[in-house]
Amino acid sequence: METIVKKRIKQVLVGDQDAYAEIVEIYKDKVFLICYRMLGNRHEAEDIAQEAFLRAYVNIHSFNINLKFSSWLYRIATNLCIDRIRKKKPDFYLDAEVAGTEGLTMYSQIAADTSLPEEDVESLELQETIQREISKLPEKYRTVIVLKYIEELSLNEISQILDLPLGTVKTRIHRGREALRTQLRYV
Repeated sequence: METIVKKRIKQVLVGDQDAYAEIVEIYKDKVFLICYRMLGNRHEAEDIAQEAFLRAYVNIHSFNINLKFSSWLYRIATNLCIDRIRKKKPDFYLDAEVAGTEGLTMYSQIAADTSLPEEDVESLELQETIQREISKLPEKYRTVIVLKYIEELSLNEISQILDLPLGTVKTRIHRGREALRTQLRYV
């Protein structure tokens, strides 16, 4: 396919416009799909695809015949799509009033970034359950779990505080997590 296209490009370079029509026929669907996927609008995609073929034709003399024409053409189409996206103005503005309301703006349609009260209650209940289960762990595991996950200390700090080798701290954290995991399965 690429050898046929390169042959047609050489014909275009000497002035054969029909040869370019064959190139367009080969790539028109693929270029349209690229544009459509980027823009999400059929009419804009058709316009940009047409513009891509026009730009390629106008600049065909700058195409390096040793490279793939399809890659060059797709890059032109992609760049045109990016330009269109950057230039496109938004369809709505957040401070615009919502139709049929008095003074209500689009800002009111944005989800709040605060949690719902029931989510807060669930989170507190979960924290209490975990805390209760941590307190049931044997002291040697409970200590390292609290220091690591509640106090957020590093392994080296825990090792120094408890005057234990680093390997022992890692082992106790691992065993403590496993014990906690087992306990939480039955809660």
